[in-house]
Amino acid sequence: MKYKPLGFFYIWIILLAIGCGQSKEKKIPEENAIYDSYKLVEDWPNLTEDYILGMPTGLGIDSESNIVVFHRAGRPWSFPPPEEKIKKNTILTIDRETGKILKSWGSDLFLMPHGLEIDRDNNIWVTDVGLQQILKFNQDGELVRVIGEATILGNDSIHFSLPTDVAGAPDGSFYVSDGYGNSRVVKYSKDNSFLFEWGKNGPDYKLNRGDNEGEFNTPHGIDLDKNMNVYIADRENNRIQKFDSEGNFIAVWQNKSAHQLYSVAVDHKNNHLLAIDYDSIAKASKIFRFDLDLNLDMQFNNPNTRYHDIAIDNEGTIYVGDIAGSKIQKFLLVKSE
Repeated sequence: MKYKPLGFFYIWIILLAIGCGQSKEKKIPEENAIYDSYKLVEDWPNLTEDYILGMPTGLGIDSESNIVVFHRAGRPWSFPPPEEKIKKNTILTIDRETGKILKSWGSDLFLMPHGLEIDRDNNIWVTDVGLQQILKFNQDGELVRVIGEATILGNDSIHFSLPTDVAGAPDGSFYVSDGYGNSRVVKYSKDNSFLFEWGKNGPDYKLNRGDNEGEFNTPHGIDLDKNMNVYIADRENNRIQKFDSEGNFIAVWQNKSAHQLYSVAVDHKNNHLLAIDYDSIAKASKIFRFDLDLNLDMQFNNPNTRYHDIAIDNEGTIYVGDIAGSKIQKFLLVKSE
């Protein structure tokens, strides 16, 4: 495997970082009767007894509102990853109602699965932090696009350093959060042409932690609203940043009750932003809900979980991938009277 030694020292610092200690903050009320609530659906998904789900690192919703899962099929996290691609299927489509597997594929394709996005044409985009690539498949699992040179680290327009997620715009342009090594966001046109990037925290990670507005310390999740504003889960800075479609900073929300802010997803029907974090001391994740101006209106805690990604269907149902328990949880939206 031909990994170029680009910034390995800094990559290891990022990968091993747990984050700073908890900060004191004014407590935000947990969900209560004056807000909508979310109800955990028990015994979902409905997998067969002999099926072993790996770490579910990427989630998406297809055109039929079924959940698509990118998982590691038993492979533990490591970097560099093994040279051999995962032999088992790594992409599942699960029926939203029954929880049964409708489709399973993705064997012998990936080294270390990470993010997943489904665009308006039902194409499936994934990031592989072992391959250093973004790959696009059609709904039948046929590979139609590859960006990045396999296993080669870099920080130019065609190379990445552990890219984490993708978000697509209606005009076919798309954004890549790149990621653990480069801490930048890159925008490409519909035809894969590099447009621009922002957020690089500089060549010397020790001197520049990437914590200024418009900078990142591991952009880990990304999503867009209907106005093409960009929301970034700035993981190691434990915050959400909002930008316009040209990468101009708009707003920030700082999480002070945990250690890492993992992912974000826009609820387009209800104009909400959902996010997940992880508290490394409590060993628990929270789900947050905001308006699109990053005003927090509710949150709820889920003990013994480590959520890695979140997706929202067209009814406001929340799906989260828990890498601590290698499981997927489903929360139904219960509207307040």
